[in-house]
Amino acid sequence: MKRWTLIILSLTLILGCTPPQEVAQEPPVSDVTNPNLEGEWISLFNGETLEGWTASENVETFSVQDGLIVTDGPRSHLYYTGPVSDHNFKDFELKLEVLTKPGANSGIYFHTQFQDEGWPSKGYESQVNNSGTDVRRTGSLYDIKDVYETEAKDDEWFTQHIIVQGKHIVVKVNGETVVEYHEPETPDQDRTSDRDKNLNRSRLLGSGTFALQGHDPESKVFFRNIAVRLR
Repeated sequence: MKRWTLIILSLTLILGCTPPQEVAQEPPVSDVTNPNLEGEWISLFNGETLEGWTASENVETFSVQDGLIVTDGPRSHLYYTGPVSDHNFKDFELKLEVLTKPGANSGIYFHTQFQDEGWPSKGYESQVNNSGTDVRRTGSLYDIKDVYETEAKDDEWFTQHIIVQGKHIVVKVNGETVVEYHEPETPDQDRTSDRDKNLNRSRLLGSGTFALQGHDPESKVFFRNIAVRLR
């Protein structure tokens, strides 16, 4: 009996001296308390509401359905106006998933700024268009470096990945680089098309926010898993 008592006491002492095991924590996708966290992927869309986003003109064009941002209606642009980097990005990676319906036209603007109506006059547009009437296809740096064929397909999710570092822009579709562009120092006509000049658009790198495009009532597009990484 004494022997069992000693064994039990010994086990109690051993277990009591064993330090607790730490459980490894996965890094968060987004950090609300530190929205400027450099090097981590930060979510820009909560999957439930358009909190942190502001639509121009026809606000009803954008909605959230089944955890997706849906564009379906007349021209409108949905600008990110949330807390991450105070919605002012310079060097970054933006990655999101997109699904287009046949004939749809859309786009992803960067280094832009909110305006009440019209096509965004500031920043670049990365085209979203797999089968629409515009010949510029998905991944094009619109009117700057255009792509006329795409492997992305309507009714299938694809990833669009935009990287800006200094004066260098890379656009990837489904992991494949489709555009590489280095913005020249001068002159403006090398960076801005005649069409943009007539519309008073400035296609120059600087800094700014992101915007999703609602192009027209025949263009239905879905977006999900929108995340940015600061560089």
